[in-house]
Amino acid sequence: MLRAAICVLLLAGSHSAGAEDGSAGWLRYAPLTGASRAACQHLPTRLVVLGGEQPTIARAAQELQQGLAGMCGITLQVVVAPGSRPAFVLGTIGDLKSAKLFATTPALPGAEGFTLAPSDGGYLIAGADARGVLYGSFAMLRMLAMGERIRVARSETPAAQVRWTNEWDNLDGSIERGYAGRSIFFENGRVRSDLGRVGFYGRLLSSVGINGITINNVNADVRMLTPEIVDGVARIAAELRPFGVRVSLAVDFSSPKAIGGLDTFDPLDPAVARWWAEQIEALYRKIPDFAGFTVKADSEGKPGPSQYGRTPAQAANMLAAALKPHGGVVLYRAFVYNHHLDWNDLKADRARAAYDIFHPLDGTFADNVILQIKNGPIDFQVREPVSPLFAGLRKTDEAIELEVSQEYTGQQRHLVYLVPQWKTYLDTDMRVDGHSAPLQSIVEGQLFHRPVGGFIGVANVGLDTNWMAHPLAMANLYGFGRLAWNPGLSSERIVDEWTRQSFGNKPLVDHVIEDMQLRSWSIYENYTGPLGLGTLVDIIGPHFGPGPASAEHNGWGQWLRADAQGIGMDRTVATGTGYTGQYPRELAAQYEDIAQCPEPLLLFMHHVPYTYRLHSGESVVQHVYDTHYDGAEQAMQLVSEWQSLARHIDAERYSKVLALQRGQAGFAIVWRDTITNWFAQQSGVADAQGRVGHLPDRIEAESMQLHGYQVHAATPSEMASGGNAVTCATTRCTASTVLDRPAGWYRLSVGYYDYHDGASRFTLTLNGNSVGQWSADDDLPMNNMSGTTATRWTHWMPLALSPGDTLQLTATPQGGEPAPVDYLELTPVATPAHRTH
Repeated sequence: MLRAAICVLLLAGSHSAGAEDGSAGWLRYAPLTGASRAACQHLPTRLVVLGGEQPTIARAAQELQQGLAGMCGITLQVVVAPGSRPAFVLGTIGDLKSAKLFATTPALPGAEGFTLAPSDGGYLIAGADARGVLYGSFAMLRMLAMGERIRVARSETPAAQVRWTNEWDNLDGSIERGYAGRSIFFENGRVRSDLGRVGFYGRLLSSVGINGITINNVNADVRMLTPEIVDGVARIAAELRPFGVRVSLAVDFSSPKAIGGLDTFDPLDPAVARWWAEQIEALYRKIPDFAGFTVKADSEGKPGPSQYGRTPAQAANMLAAALKPHGGVVLYRAFVYNHHLDWNDLKADRARAAYDIFHPLDGTFADNVILQIKNGPIDFQVREPVSPLFAGLRKTDEAIELEVSQEYTGQQRHLVYLVPQWKTYLDTDMRVDGHSAPLQSIVEGQLFHRPVGGFIGVANVGLDTNWMAHPLAMANLYGFGRLAWNPGLSSERIVDEWTRQSFGNKPLVDHVIEDMQLRSWSIYENYTGPLGLGTLVDIIGPHFGPGPASAEHNGWGQWLRADAQGIGMDRTVATGTGYTGQYPRELAAQYEDIAQCPEPLLLFMHHVPYTYRLHSGESVVQHVYDTHYDGAEQAMQLVSEWQSLARHIDAERYSKVLALQRGQAGFAIVWRDTITNWFAQQSGVADAQGRVGHLPDRIEAESMQLHGYQVHAATPSEMASGGNAVTCATTRCTASTVLDRPAGWYRLSVGYYDYHDGASRFTLTLNGNSVGQWSADDDLPMNNMSGTTATRWTHWMPLALSPGDTLQLTATPQGGEPAPVDYLELTPVATPAHRTH
């Protein structure tokens, strides 16, 4: 029966080995080649499975069969006992000991851990429990994909009990801050009928040790607890259960009043508590292994206990009491703040909110409540300090919330490998009571001797074939899982594992991709928001393109405090908001003292003149100018790096990434120009290198000969190259110019705006001959001329141009988009040999 069950599972779970479209993620199990093929030698061809009647252990056996077949061409034969011939032996440590197949180990693993050990020419994969068996099987296959062998026994135990993703999916099928298509869980107000992708997603999560998932938006729909939806959630749970992934729901705290027929949702009202208990009982009848609730309350307009004068602890504990008999937990988000702050109050500071609200409640939360705390005090910025709340809670279980989905870091259109950023947070020494206290030790629960620690990753995968839109963005999902399992892993090790599993053991490919990934965070920071400024995105819009002015003069509290003299938030105790005083004494002193404050966080902690000198000797404003020009150039270098792999990677993924990297290079120039122009206007300080505001390679659209086009002033002015752009007021418009440039080779680019709605058509001609046609159909997330919709089209192969040549751009508006254009740019290149493909 076991052998038949595994064969059936193998057929059902096998993945097409055809086109490299990214759908398999890192679980390609492609044939090993070259030196890595040696890892396949002398491997057993027999498989012994103990406890295979358990779906998770049967899944582990199936995974081992599938992986060895794909990578090594080995067909494992399932046998009852190893006998005298080598075999892979799978099972829990208890079952293996009972069968006298498990003797010694360097250290017995803890819950969900495993031991891998050579044994009589074969290998033991021994789990502390069923999940441990599955995780051990994936670890064995990961090592094989890396060309590594198990030579001595080794044991691993996950660093924290809670290792979950949050998926911000809505019942209508949309995904908040999701950039890879529609929801894999929901459509049209209900759970999808086809949940095939859900099972495969569970497989991906399990392969890196993720054991839980909140499947819906933290801005929860009150309908999530209705019987129809709960029935659908039970189907989702069934898809994920074999992979050891438990389902959780985000809930709206006002549900008892919104859908329950009560006139209150006061957590201290007995009727409210009874209502929640009834809903929880109904959930566990349908989903016996239900994990618990994620709660966002009193935040960004969501209702919460403060409406009745109650605390977050009183709210969380009421839910926890009903969940506890079933083994469920409450993940209560500490992302609670006032988004109607008074800009004119220099003491107002959003960064203080989580500590001010939750620190006084330390020790009052139930033992099955975990506070879910964002890595920084603002909101997933390109760089911010670690939230001081982590060190401020000694009697409360904590989980760190990280964002995989790149909401503020390019939204999976820009390559940004986030593991180095996350390592920066986890390695931050918070110096509690004068002793070393890396954040990692706090979120694991070790430092304060807490029984539960956790890692939460906001993943937001979608129905796009490759899960996360950018083929290289899957490294972030993989990296989150590996860090949640073992925060001590290096960024380099994690990206090496992911690259080899995703692209094979090819030295050139691995080197180039890993170099691109490891440089990408600093590149993005360079052309967006250095020195702790935050990402400088349009914060009241979709958080994508540049919009520094949007941070000021509103209640959201992501302020820059920029004026004619200087920039930065004064968060010191001495003269500012007092935020630095929320940290333990030694770290607080470091942040308080401008001379000791780490420069990457300078403007987060201090307001300084634009002329303030950094350790390098350059001024703050010159540093901003230089980093933005450097970042734009580095983004262009990423294109060249990727092109070096043209004949070494499958065509499908190569062309997809090439288009994205070219797009990123264009967006980086948009960022460079917008931010440097804004700083020049704010500071009145010129760029020492004369670049800002001086773009001799550009021909502004408003200076061209226009037919049908009308000139419009950009608002704010930094959103267009010369402060103006042109829009088409008829059905067809042209903009032309006669060149007066020296004869030579040029790369030609067009700066334009691509609205979310509409798809204007453009044709560019040189002396009447077409050199390019394209459609503005990239669906950038706004419908106006802004930093978010500003983009570039480039003719990547250099063109020979001479004085007197005529360039004409012809545009046809479509779908309400007026074919807006900012400029033409002619960049000299040395020779045709610099062509790119």
